[in-house]
Amino acid sequence: MSASGGTKAIVAALVANLSIAVAKFVAFLFSGSSSMLAESVHSLADSGNQGLLLLGGRKAKREATPEHPFGYGRERYIYAFLVSIVLFSVGGMFAIYEGYEKIKHPHAIENWYWPVGVLTFAIIAEVFSFRMAIKESNAIRGNLTWTQFIRRSKAPELPVVLLEDLGALVGLILALAGVSVALATGDGVWDGIGTLCIGVLLIVIAIVLAAETKSLLLGESAGIDEVRRIEEVLVDGDSVTRIIHMRTLHLGPDELLVAAKIAVPNNDTAAEVAQSINAAEERIRAAVPIARVIYLEPDVYNPVAAATGVDPARAPGGPTTETPH
Repeated sequence: MSASGGTKAIVAALVANLSIAVAKFVAFLFSGSSSMLAESVHSLADSGNQGLLLLGGRKAKREATPEHPFGYGRERYIYAFLVSIVLFSVGGMFAIYEGYEKIKHPHAIENWYWPVGVLTFAIIAEVFSFRMAIKESNAIRGNLTWTQFIRRSKAPELPVVLLEDLGALVGLILALAGVSVALATGDGVWDGIGTLCIGVLLIVIAIVLAAETKSLLLGESAGIDEVRRIEEVLVDGDSVTRIIHMRTLHLGPDELLVAAKIAVPNNDTAAEVAQSINAAEERIRAAVPIARVIYLEPDVYNPVAAATGVDPARAPGGPTTETPH
């Protein structure tokens, strides 16, 4: 994901949510609608979430230190995970509480034109923000479906903004439905029911976000296409004859660690092996530019050991399993 693309989507969502939050709160003051109060808190929480994403992106740019030799790329994952917590607690749980209170103690909506007008304005603003997120996502998602894009993306910002904007749009429709039915029937309970539905929706989205960002925090490997490109360029047939085994790990959305044991000819000198490793690293970086940390361990391939799963060069205390390619 391009940093500029992600930042554009975040800023667009931040501007939309701040303006919507103010408008919704004013509508709540004039109408007493609990849906409006829940939606204003939801938009305020979303604004804070966009601030967290921007802060995470800024902190992730710090240079590596002796204490953190692989840099701070995962800051973006941490702040995305915080977004899911804020969305769950501030947005979802508050809406459920407010909806329960409104159902328990219903009251009529006053000055109906305030909530209806503000909800209409909010839907227009959210559509603008959602379209921006879709446009920036389409530039990088390729042939992936939206579900695949959200699940496989190594950069958390666009999936977070997409899900937030989708939740906001559906939430606005639920709020408008609740207010409309309450006005039509004169029963404020429907306003509370709409608020409850908003809370459930936000909690579901928060759980999805938490699950995806948790996986990124634990450490995910490179994508299937990236692994295939690395394997294709790593073996040249002369200086590197095969990959004995390989591991990849995202240190951040834009930084990949590659560690591999490679087979080299058994009659190569130390200088020739070093030259082969340097050339292999250059090929990997040319094929996958985000592969910035590369560790290659040369070895002499032993088909007998590979067939039996024994790697005598590792684990002196006992055999280990290899995966020959």
